[in-house]
Amino acid sequence: MAAALPLVTVTLATATPANAAGTFNVRDYGATGNGSTNDAAAINSAVSAANSAGGGTVEFPSGTYKVGSTVHLKSNVTIQLDSGSTLTGTSSGYDAPESNSNDSYQDFGHSHFHDAMFYGDRLSNIGFTGSGTIDGGGNLITGNPSSGQADKLISLTRCSNLTMNGITLKRGGHFAILINGCDGVSSDHLNIQTASDRDGWNVINTQHATFTNITIAANDDALVFKSDWALGQRFTQGNVTVTNAHLSAACCNALMFGSETCSDFSHYTFSHITITGAGKSGLGLVSMDGANISDVHYSDVTMSGTASPIMIKIGTRKRCGDSPGIGSISNVTYDGVTGTSAGAYSPTIWGQSGHQVSGITFTNVNLTLPGGHAAMSDGVPSDNGDYNPNSIGTRPAYGWYIHQANGISFTDSSVKFSSNDNRPAVIADTGSGISFDHFVVQRGSGSPYDLGFQSVSGYCQTSVTNTSGGAPRISATGSSQSSSCGGGGGLTVSGLSVADTANAGDWSVQSDLQAGATLFGDRTFAVASVPSAVAGAQWIRTANDSKSSTANPLATFTISQAATVYLGVDTRVGKRSWMDSSWTDTGTQLTDTEGSSTRRFELYQKSFPAGSVSLGPEADTANNGSMYTVIVK
Repeated sequence: MAAALPLVTVTLATATPANAAGTFNVRDYGATGNGSTNDAAAINSAVSAANSAGGGTVEFPSGTYKVGSTVHLKSNVTIQLDSGSTLTGTSSGYDAPESNSNDSYQDFGHSHFHDAMFYGDRLSNIGFTGSGTIDGGGNLITGNPSSGQADKLISLTRCSNLTMNGITLKRGGHFAILINGCDGVSSDHLNIQTASDRDGWNVINTQHATFTNITIAANDDALVFKSDWALGQRFTQGNVTVTNAHLSAACCNALMFGSETCSDFSHYTFSHITITGAGKSGLGLVSMDGANISDVHYSDVTMSGTASPIMIKIGTRKRCGDSPGIGSISNVTYDGVTGTSAGAYSPTIWGQSGHQVSGITFTNVNLTLPGGHAAMSDGVPSDNGDYNPNSIGTRPAYGWYIHQANGISFTDSSVKFSSNDNRPAVIADTGSGISFDHFVVQRGSGSPYDLGFQSVSGYCQTSVTNTSGGAPRISATGSSQSSSCGGGGGLTVSGLSVADTANAGDWSVQSDLQAGATLFGDRTFAVASVPSAVAGAQWIRTANDSKSSTANPLATFTISQAATVYLGVDTRVGKRSWMDSSWTDTGTQLTDTEGSSTRRFELYQKSFPAGSVSLGPEADTANNGSMYTVIVK
């Protein structure tokens, strides 16, 4: 009897259940399940029959099924592996790799899809479910396969509505699963074991995907999100959620963006993640090929045994077919991240001149690094241009090393070491708006200072202590402290919550308001002028698309001490109805540039005590102006 598919969490335009037309037992089509006879022809016959019937479930009862040639998947067909069923691979007999005029933009394995145990292109409503196993058996190739050899268990391109539930994938060669250009993926309780081979699951150019309760033990990358040029175009990708994942990657990255990064990435959420080893990055986030990566959120992550716990890097490789520029990384949050034995390569944020990493928030991020290093020069280390954490070599800080970045904040976080280390805990070089609030550092017995700022404007350290409770030693070279930072107990803005859930990810707390700043999180409009009274202040970058929201309150946040909140309201819409007489007009305006037009925002002010601040909506349902801006000083 056919097993019902789990509810797919992504809504698609047409989502015909893959088992709607019945069950097709592979033994009825000649499969033996004896482990020695090649059952591939029978499996393909069952798949074709299910597809011809309008869809159905191809069932594998208990047994060992030798799959000695490529199974060609078809739409509206689910592969169901019953308990005790195992599908095994062979060393030859598979489809040859197809030609690809774009194979110079990524490696061979990413460029060719036909050479797999299971392959399909432009399919919809397909799945693998049950509790059985697909095992390459050590016969699949980890390098470049010759004709007849396979290097993937499952290979899918341009698919829609894919379900991967319950089964185990083992020894996949280069990949257990490679998908590219898919829309609508749902996976629950999937188990991937490729520690003796290479990659677990490569999710490329894909959108609308949900992964829950996934376990991957890989040798190469475990769970990785990429965007390459294998299909010769850019894709819309994002709206991805990963919850309850257990990941390890012996040589490489556990949870990774890149390195192939041609198309933009947006709206990714990772929660309840356990990483038990990574030969490169635990949480890797790189833009090497021009992608704009934004609205990425990590929470409740526990890591151990990583070469680098967190690696954020903008690179200049630009390896895509449409002559890309340099990409960006912005609006990324890390909340509740713990790393122990977290790696010889310090956690790093690395941007490029003119292309700084921006808007990264760390809350309750506590990392323990190996330590054990002597003091060294605190100059900028060299970069060989690769994405690997070792591309920058040994950092001059044992904890965070930050280079070419702005709007970086750490709250309720810490860095410590296992063995005494005489490098500083943190060095920030070339940037602006870098702040530490309630931050704890461990001090090496011979370290020159604890926090170093080199050519950083608007830095702030508030309630920073060493592990003994003492004040931090600060080195500031060519740097300036934020005017809104009190050093030992200045104003902080935290706990931002936005009721407009569709656009909340584009809101963020910023520091050092200056001309040139990007005013909205979902637009490229730049601030043209700032009244002197609020220049350098902390502020909230809103989303312009939130202007039509009528939620009340729309935004709430917390201020650490009494402060003045300024609301910059577009003069085309005027003072909002919820702003009572306690909001007074300052008579000054902030301006921005929107295309060829200059827009003016009248500043209204109101004093608030320490604690929660709530703001009503713009409620500009007629689209007469731009969203308001929030400034706190």
